[in-house]
Amino acid sequence: MDFEFILKVAEKRIKAALGKAEAEPQLKGIVTRLFCRQGFYLQMGQDGSLDGTKDDSTNSSLFNLIPVGLRVVAIQSVKTGLYIAMNGEGHLYSSELFTAECKFKESVFENYYVIYSSMLYRQKESGRAWFLGLNKEGQVMKGNRVKKTKPAAHFLPKPIEVAMYREPSLHDVGEAVPKLVGCPPSKSTTTEPVVMNGGKPVNKPDKEAT
Repeated sequence: MDFEFILKVAEKRIKAALGKAEAEPQLKGIVTRLFCRQGFYLQMGQDGSLDGTKDDSTNSSLFNLIPVGLRVVAIQSVKTGLYIAMNGEGHLYSSELFTAECKFKESVFENYYVIYSSMLYRQKESGRAWFLGLNKEGQVMKGNRVKKTKPAAHFLPKPIEVAMYREPSLHDVGEAVPKLVGCPPSKSTTTEPVVMNGGKPVNKPDKEAT
């Protein structure tokens, strides 16, 4: 048998094996609902908007919690396939691409609730983390207004099932196409809308937690 032919066959088998390994799910995560201490389940609408709901059975409140680092997770809507992300203004939005803005540090608070903070952004002067949060009306808040000691930041994951996931492909934030659909105004300016990179921005106003 021709030696070169044997090498080509072996090469094809190796490539096929590697391709299969890459295609198979490698990460163990959970399908869960995130219950906020304010009394709402976090949910994502079909249009990518985020808010809270009292309904504990709707599919819009189901999320894939995918581990992407040590105590770092991606939060992906089961219904839409979009990721929750936080931009440099502290606004939450939904992203079709998995970017650095989609990474959240998962920490257990002293009362056993879980808090989720942006891995990319925080207060420049104090270094205080920016958190995922819902206010008393069930509206999402700007991350820089959420305090980790307040109920707005406290979530209780209610796992539905354990699932295996493929590792999300990381894209640069700049690769995502900016959209200006219903963008809330920036605190630094009253005339220019906030540009949301790579996803659909939250179009409901946020309020300070009390």
